[in-house]
Amino acid sequence: MIDVYNPATEQVIGAVPETADVDPAVAAARAAFGPWSALPRAARAAHLAALRDLLAAHADELAALITAEMGAPLTVSRKVQVGLPIAVLSSMVDLLAGDEPEERIGNSLVVRDPVGVVAAITPWNYPLHQTVAKLAPALAAGNTVVHKPSEVAPLSALRLHELVREAGLPDGVYNLVTGYGDPTGAALAGHPGVDLVSFTGSTGAGRTVAALAARNLTRVSLELGGKSANVVLPDADLAAAVKVGVGNCFLNSGQTCTAWTRLLVHESQHDEAVGLAVAAASRYTVGDPTDPATRLGPLASAAQRDRVLSYVERGRAGGAKVANEPGSVPDVGYYVAPVVFADVDPMSVIAQEEIFGPVLSIIRYRDEDDAVRIANGTPYGLAGSVWSGSPERALAVARRLRTGQVDVNGASFNPLAPFGGIGDSGYGRELGVHGYEEFTSVKAVQL
Repeated sequence: MIDVYNPATEQVIGAVPETADVDPAVAAARAAFGPWSALPRAARAAHLAALRDLLAAHADELAALITAEMGAPLTVSRKVQVGLPIAVLSSMVDLLAGDEPEERIGNSLVVRDPVGVVAAITPWNYPLHQTVAKLAPALAAGNTVVHKPSEVAPLSALRLHELVREAGLPDGVYNLVTGYGDPTGAALAGHPGVDLVSFTGSTGAGRTVAALAARNLTRVSLELGGKSANVVLPDADLAAAVKVGVGNCFLNSGQTCTAWTRLLVHESQHDEAVGLAVAAASRYTVGDPTDPATRLGPLASAAQRDRVLSYVERGRAGGAKVANEPGSVPDVGYYVAPVVFADVDPMSVIAQEEIFGPVLSIIRYRDEDDAVRIANGTPYGLAGSVWSGSPERALAVARRLRTGQVDVNGASFNPLAPFGGIGDSGYGRELGVHGYEEFTSVKAVQL
């Protein structure tokens, strides 16, 4: 068994089996694929609607469970960690209400078929959302799923599995295996009975998954790391851009792949931006994630806490200035106080590598071209942001950023829009119709 720890108390709150044999789960998914894929779209929609309604009915329970297993403040767990999966399921129910997607090209009818058996390998930072972001479109398209959650935060997946059964989905449609990335995840990614691997995690692990799947020429969709830039142009509302940017960077204690961890400001506004960022960071109370006043809970594990602290020390050693006075943290729990770095070299380690903690790097730029160069100057390309007093100017700069999504002037997240990246942030898309199509194959029928 693998123990599961509450990162706020460092106490064991559960355990899951260390499974290595994924063959029975893949076989069950293969057996269920034919009947499930043959169901009418309306029938699949009804199953997903039932699951959505159960998640909504158990939202408070699920939020508390996620807070206990990975440390997100309860407000974040309720609104994002649980609220977003409910919205994603609703979007798939709505999508299935339409006609089967097809098009005519000359004498050909082009249709989309389900891929088959999907291996979903998910991380610990958004354990329920990252699962549903794969499960909902995969099932909507007629596939069956074998899911391996992170061993750090697997308890919400076990509860989801129970709710799937309660919702009346047929046996074998959603199968759960637990264990470590190696051997369980590796066995699943390299299994010849899997038709598509959908993976969310680190870039390094993504490369391993892609290599294992390549042995069987299995399709892969990878949602990996990020080092997103928040580009604030000189004509923007600086105070608003910094406030929202700090909030984005610190969401989920910085454990978000799309976090705007690099704040790019014009050199003439650097010092003012630092002051605003320090003031904003001081309002992020660190502590018990079940306390409504808490804005930063613990990091998900001791290993992640130690990783973040090591990057903070590397930042200091590299010449970056810690602009704020990091506050105290509880003696028990895997906590890290928020850190604001000023005068950061855009080529330094803390500006190039994903830290995955509440650490913000403020970087100067000379002009618009320099800002775009710096923003595009990492191996990643997942998300980003542009602020300007001119929406047209902001959109023009957003178009120049090499990334999967860009927010203009603090625009809200859209769960219907395609989500994914380029470069070391991976390939493939989740959410909305593009996420649905990721789990299909295209077939041309000549008439």
